[in-house]
Amino acid sequence: QMKATGEVMAIDRTFPGALLKAVRSLETGRDGLFHPAVQALDDQALRERLRTPNDERLWAVAEALRRGVTVPEIHALSAIDPFFLDGIEAIVAMERELADGPLTAERMRRAKQLGFSDAAIGRIVGMDPLAVRRLRLEMGVRPVFKMVDSCAGEFPAATPYYYSCYDEENEAVSPPGRKAVVLGSGPIRIGQGIEFDYSAVHAAWELKAEGIQSIIINNNPETVSTDFDTSDRLYFEPLTLEDVLNVVEQEGDIEGVVCQFGGQTAINLAVPLSRAGVRVLGTDIDQMDRAEDRERFDELVAELGIPRPPGGTATTVEEAVAVAERVGYPVLVRPSFVLGGRAMEIVHDEADLRAYMRDAIAVSSDRPVLVDRYFLGKEVEVDCVSDGEQVIIAGIMEHLERAGVHSGDSIAVYPTVTLTHRQRETIVAYSTRLALALQVKGLVNIQYVIHGGEIYVIEVNPRSSRTVPFLTKVTGLELAKVATQVIAGHTLAELGYDPDRSGAALVFRTPAGAGWLWPEPAERVAVKAPVFSWQKLTQVDTALSPEMKSTGEVLGVDADLPRALYKALLASGVRVPHRGTVLFTVADRDKAEAVWLARQFSDLGYRIVATTGTARALQACAVPVERVNKVSEGAPAIPDLIRAGKIDLVINTLTRGRDAHRDGFIIRRTAVEHGVPTLTSLDTARAVLTVLSSLREGEEVGISAVQDWV
Repeated sequence: QMKATGEVMAIDRTFPGALLKAVRSLETGRDGLFHPAVQALDDQALRERLRTPNDERLWAVAEALRRGVTVPEIHALSAIDPFFLDGIEAIVAMERELADGPLTAERMRRAKQLGFSDAAIGRIVGMDPLAVRRLRLEMGVRPVFKMVDSCAGEFPAATPYYYSCYDEENEAVSPPGRKAVVLGSGPIRIGQGIEFDYSAVHAAWELKAEGIQSIIINNNPETVSTDFDTSDRLYFEPLTLEDVLNVVEQEGDIEGVVCQFGGQTAINLAVPLSRAGVRVLGTDIDQMDRAEDRERFDELVAELGIPRPPGGTATTVEEAVAVAERVGYPVLVRPSFVLGGRAMEIVHDEADLRAYMRDAIAVSSDRPVLVDRYFLGKEVEVDCVSDGEQVIIAGIMEHLERAGVHSGDSIAVYPTVTLTHRQRETIVAYSTRLALALQVKGLVNIQYVIHGGEIYVIEVNPRSSRTVPFLTKVTGLELAKVATQVIAGHTLAELGYDPDRSGAALVFRTPAGAGWLWPEPAERVAVKAPVFSWQKLTQVDTALSPEMKSTGEVLGVDADLPRALYKALLASGVRVPHRGTVLFTVADRDKAEAVWLARQFSDLGYRIVATTGTARALQACAVPVERVNKVSEGAPAIPDLIRAGKIDLVINTLTRGRDAHRDGFIIRRTAVEHGVPTLTSLDTARAVLTVLSSLREGEEVGISAVQDWV
């Protein structure tokens, strides 16, 4: 059963070279065949890994070869063809050779031909990757680029693309004229999907329209950016500093590199590229760092008078505990410079915080942990395009789920339906001041939380976001295209954007410039809903959290929220029956709200069942309910009822405690595996209830094409 969420492609002259290039394209933090968890296995456990096909078996094969297991033995255990095992053995043999002898030019060249990166060589010989690079260039060991002939030699290829290797003849052609490099987003995975490829493609197209040759670097064969006719030239390479610098050197006199459309992958390369002397186009590197660096960002919002949740940074367990004690629990903790909320958690006490710092992440001074007070409020986000003097806020999106659910896993609504005019004015003002203060040139995404009537800024991302395609489709404002025009040197005013002539209802002016909200559609609501792969990712807990878990998204549009929401939920695979049995099992903090929801479901004709604590709360408020057993309370328990088809919808929120978490996980997984809709956020349950209350069974909904209303 397929479990991958994306893929990479690597091209080289040899299998080992292509394999190692593919490994570093995966962006797992490994650029060779060393894996600490695999190296820690004993011989028996290692042999078991060879028998089991999983995402770490490649590293197990390399480790087995290091320990003297022969190719025939590994073939017998794994059934991997000896041709491939011989290639991996050549890599392992080169590892030994590099470790044992001096780093000569001949040895360097052979290592590079086998696909070793400068970083991998440096780790083996004890040198800094940039020192290896300097030495390699002094030795005259440079890559050349070969053409992938898209016409297979039958006709001259007008749109060839290239890959690097360490061979003799260079086939890449770099014609004169204006040119710029656009970094792609690499493999699709949770947290970074096709939405960034959308932006990169539109950037490439717009550069071409501006008379600038567009050069794309990417390694994902599924994407439009790696179609050979999308850009003027395509380099199928890993998105690492070494590989990007190789392309920049091959192209010669480029105007710069565009990093803001390729998600966090590309943004993470901005500072290293700048330090290497490459011009990064768009927002200034120092301003990007000002938005990403916690202390500098805190200083910025303080200067602007914009509230943000109190917090701090920590590089040790004790520092994290001190920050949490200062701001108060619960706290939201996460590593800095990550996308998709990876390793992000809401922590409620010191014991949990210490466990998080010890087990969940590797803490280091150059990648500190952010510790923020957690506010349970409404989350709102905006996407803007700015030229440093004018800011267009493309739209304000509100999330149905309260803060604590990652924005990529939330249901987002545009235009907002619950915000007051004053709150919308404040968001436009804050967004304008932030974008102008950071001198954004291009795109910026800003996230807010509304708590206790106050609007707090959570984070500012000076890059394309996953909502750019969504807002482009529902507003008609081509965000990536306009941002590229700004990066190419135009001002928004030159491009014809003027708040006074646009019909903008909300305009905020400062001495530094103006910001305005793009006109919102009349009688039209758009809903972005996440799509999950629970049935494929069998060990993943379906409970929503600050760490992103969705693998895609859908769009629903209609004249009002219930109908748009219905379309989005239906398209995302959530099919809630109009009759049947609803199971409620919720945490103590959610019981009061669950009472109201259960009563509404009951009034619509649903039968309500609940676990002991939840049932007691419902009975106390005169909601008809039947008690059912948890897993730990004996048969017939909830999983038995789910398997028997006696439960049609599960509403379950996370409860604390080891047994409670185990019970909840089993219930959620059983429901998913038997096709029973499972809602782990009461806000989502409320949204589903809105649909069921507004649209009775069999009621028709309207259909229109995007071209009809944009």
